[in-house]
Amino acid sequence: MSRLEQELAAGRFVATAEIAPPKGVDVAALAAKARSFTGITAVNVTDNQGANMRMTPLAMAALLVREGVEPILQLTCRDRNRMALQSDLLGAAALGVKNLLLLSGDHARFGDHPQAKPVFDLDSVQLLEAVAGLAAGHDMAGKKLQGRPLFFPGAAVSPEAEPFELMFQKFDKKVAAGARFFQTQAVFDPEKLERFAAAAAPFKRPVLVGVLLLKSPAMARFLNANIPGVRVPDRLVDWLEGAADPFAEGMAIAREMVAAARQCCQGVHLMMLGHEERIPELLGPA
Repeated sequence: MSRLEQELAAGRFVATAEIAPPKGVDVAALAAKARSFTGITAVNVTDNQGANMRMTPLAMAALLVREGVEPILQLTCRDRNRMALQSDLLGAAALGVKNLLLLSGDHARFGDHPQAKPVFDLDSVQLLEAVAGLAAGHDMAGKKLQGRPLFFPGAAVSPEAEPFELMFQKFDKKVAAGARFFQTQAVFDPEKLERFAAAAAPFKRPVLVGVLLLKSPAMARFLNANIPGVRVPDRLVDWLEGAADPFAEGMAIAREMVAAARQCCQGVHLMMLGHEERIPELLGPA
């Protein structure tokens, strides 16, 4: 059992953060950064985030295991077919990786290799089902495995996405497919978070609320224009516009969302965009 699974099972409010593997092979700085995180239970390792090519997250996650840092391996369906995904999952288990976040992934046309051909052989729900099959001792072709991988599989959800009913149907499907925990897209509206948390509570799956540090009004406008399922309310954009110190205002907004998450969810996933040293300030006293 991973530390993340243990702490959630014990009812502790947990915090996770994330790193992106390097666009290259120099991992020393990233490993040191992950070791320096304070108050963090596990660290997401992103998978060609935004469809931008980087080192495989499997290698970076294995390096974190070696460094004594618990990873959450992100795997997307964009770049691999079902054979490659299952191969990577078996390799991850052999290397000591236990936590997974299984995603469909951004389309390649949005990244730095727009000419790449996306795969999408599976979607995130089917990938969750594949993980459940591996844990039961067989691959997607029904062939028996030599040793079963045991994972703590998670999935993503967008509490602010509309229409709410369609978003929640996908959440329900992911629970049925084997999701054991959820990390959300960035959330900025406490009322919408409360609505989602109330609907999700009967499913008894821990929810870690995505808290994204807004560094400027331009960033808030970019999110509203380009990121589906994420909406920065106009009042927050106005606050950032009128702030003498937009970064300080962004930190205050993030602290507000951490406080809201403590009231209705089981943890937070912090997206600090290079300001991870401010995590203790953001989390404050437990």
